Amino acid sequence: MKRLFYLLVFMFCTYQNMNAQNSNAEKVDSLYKDFKTEFMWDAKVKISNMINVGDSKRGGRRVIPITGGTFSGPKIKGEVLPGGEDWQLVRPDGDTELNARYLMKTSDGYTFQVVNRALIHVDASTKAFYCKSVLDFEVPANSPYSYLNHAIFLGTLKMPKLKQGEEPYVIISVYKVL
Repeated sequence: MKRLFYLLVFMFCTYQNMNAQNSNAEKVDSLYKDFKTEFMWDAKVKISNMINVGDSKRGGRRVIPITGGTFSGPKIKGEVLPGGEDWQLVRPDGDTELNARYLMKTSDGYTFQVVNRALIHVDASTKAFYCKSVLDFEVPANSPYSYLNHAIFLGTLKMPKLKQGEEPYVIISVYKVL
């Protein structure tokens, strides 16, 4: 009889613990269900001709030099410095991974590093274009922009149709996850 009692107590405690875990999981799920973001800036990033490295063991490798540009948002603006690169990998499944590293300089003279990792997917049946990225900034700690060191940032990429004689560029929109 004692064994049955202890077994029932054990089962009850286990059930209560599992219920508490499920309840906590529901709270966490609802916490991340609807991310909120804050617009930071749009960057017009000028690029030059792609360098086709060729097929590698991971897929087709190419590099796109970043030649300059500008960026502007409610709290920050400046220029994209020349000299960065966007290393791309066209995977065997057709998706393209982007890994860009470049420098930006604010209008008041602070230079910071940008690392932008993106995924491009084009749905073959609908021709829908998907491109989202995660950006990481390395900003001087003593600058008015040091807040960029302490958050997660998401981005989008648009490839506008160029006008005759216009230099190639992309538009990168940056959002802070709140």
